[in-house]
Amino acid sequence: MMKKILLLTAFTFFLMIGIAPVKAQENADDRIKKILYFNPEVEPDIEEIKEPTNHAFFSAVSDNISGRKNKMLRAEIQIPFDNIDKQTITDYCINNDADFAVVPKVRYFKVGIGKYVFSNQVVVSLKVFDAKGNFIAESDHDTYRKNMRLLGSAENSIKIGTNGAIKGILKKLRKVKHTAGSDF
Repeated sequence: MMKKILLLTAFTFFLMIGIAPVKAQENADDRIKKILYFNPEVEPDIEEIKEPTNHAFFSAVSDNISGRKNKMLRAEIQIPFDNIDKQTITDYCINNDADFAVVPKVRYFKVGIGKYVFSNQVVVSLKVFDAKGNFIAESDHDTYRKNMRLLGSAENSIKIGTNGAIKGILKKLRKVKHTAGSDF
């Protein structure tokens, strides 16, 4: 009887020792961050180019997010890039259980005299907000100035611009993380 009690006590002791390090490894930084992306504001405001732009933008975002510990959420609404309401961001983050919100803008270069003549060059701009609607960082990527792209499709330019803007945001957030302790 004494052997069984001693064996049971030893087993329980070793089980508790094994569980303790697992709990110590779990912390708030390891959890998956949910990032809410809004549809990008497209400039110039032409209805025919919005859907292909959205498709290329979210394709680039999903490719970029797949290698990180983040989850992409998509809001099928466009928020004006230059006039962002803090309460709107907060409401969307609460309703979607998001940790961060990203408001994007894609601006096409206009080339030529015609109304609908565009270049394949774009400027992709991103603004990042926390769940409380506080501005965290902003970045943009100009595919002509930074990549010197003259040829290629507008879709590829959007993907390159989106990846460049996300890298810029991540650089800025690493600097902020050291001071504020937030993680994107």
